[in-house]
Amino acid sequence: MKIKSQMFWAIFFSLVFFTTSGFTVVGHRGDPIKYPEETIQADNSAFNSGADYVELDLQLSKDGVLVISHDDDLYRVTHTHAIVSQNDFKTLKQLRYDNGEHVMSLNELFKHYKNRPNTKFVLETKIDHSINPTYELEDKIAQVVKEYHMENRIMIHSFSAASLFHLRELMPHAYLILIVGSLRRINFSILPQVNAVNASSDIVQEHPFLIHWLHKLHKQLYVWAEMDESPALWHWLINRNVDGVVTNFPATGFKYKLAKSGTKKYAINRSGIYFGKTKTATMMNPYVRIKEKKFVYPGQKINVTYGVRVDDRLYYQIAEKTFISAEFVNLDLRKQDIAPYQNKKIMAKPDTKVALYSYPDNQAKTNKLLPTNKLFKIQNFNGSPKNMWLYTKLGWAKANQILFYGFFNKQAFKDYKKLPRVSHYTNLALLTYNPNSQIKEQTFSEKQKAINRIIY
Repeated sequence: MKIKSQMFWAIFFSLVFFTTSGFTVVGHRGDPIKYPEETIQADNSAFNSGADYVELDLQLSKDGVLVISHDDDLYRVTHTHAIVSQNDFKTLKQLRYDNGEHVMSLNELFKHYKNRPNTKFVLETKIDHSINPTYELEDKIAQVVKEYHMENRIMIHSFSAASLFHLRELMPHAYLILIVGSLRRINFSILPQVNAVNASSDIVQEHPFLIHWLHKLHKQLYVWAEMDESPALWHWLINRNVDGVVTNFPATGFKYKLAKSGTKKYAINRSGIYFGKTKTATMMNPYVRIKEKKFVYPGQKINVTYGVRVDDRLYYQIAEKTFISAEFVNLDLRKQDIAPYQNKKIMAKPDTKVALYSYPDNQAKTNKLLPTNKLFKIQNFNGSPKNMWLYTKLGWAKANQILFYGFFNKQAFKDYKKLPRVSHYTNLALLTYNPNSQIKEQTFSEKQKAINRIIY
């Protein structure tokens, strides 16, 4: 009788999601391309970029606290070796991400967002029950979710069927998703216990029948992939009846969600800064784009109320009947984030093909490359501190793919040193340009030693 009741609720909530959720965009670990993953800053960025949910990984500390972390060892994200399960949370909380935030617990996350009902989360259980037979992780998740009354604001997914089975017992009404990297993992012993499957894009492309098959069983299908520079994949997915994506690029996911729904205008309500070097005229209508005799000036703060997509370009509404191209308007960068790079030049890294973009967007890649052995002045900026875009007379380039040129005096390095860690690009050209010889690529440690010699 208990099993029948659980199956009833599982099917019931599947049908509820079918009729209410539409195409769902899940920010994988927040917005990890723009900000350090699984931080409040990354989560806020994902929600601001249009994500319906933010996906987070959960592990247990030595003293039984639910820690938000994908890796067992926190070195990759905090630059300090610390195994989550071998340390108390008090110790782990001392570790900092590049943006200055500390390692966070699920309790702290829920407390931070408790009064923002539109923020929702997908929680992943990072556990292998063939190694760890206990269910302390799942028990703690159920406890914390109920304590903060987040039952209607979370979904839980996992590679572990055992983890999901146990959670179904603890929370009969929870929305559970099985993550699969192989078609063989989808079977009829597991499907009755879950509401959806989260499959890799490779599986879905290879077996497109999976979409219809799962829907026929009243199950949803989410697709995960990095999906950064593949417009073809995004177009393929958006034209299939998948229920959502789990992506490192929530803004791109939201863009395709709008395309799928036919929506062109959406609310933003955020403040930004116009980073253009010269004044630019506004327009009354982004569809006609006739320029007015009203201007926005360099460094001017503006309030962006709406975004409008026209011909795959984005325009911001900054007042009634007043629009401006979003290309040079920054919602995530501040003046201090770009100050040390402001008057510098760039050049292509040796033996590196640096792609040029017509717009600061992964989907706007052109067939052109930044010429080698040639300097280009940085004319503008966009993106975020961790994922900065640089504008040259030839187009946009990614800051992590070039060499910054011009850090040749102590003052320049002092300004550079003032940057927060998240804004530190180590791809600096430390030798003056000689057109007759190539600059030798340096390792990170070599660059740091050279930087330290100049500063100290």
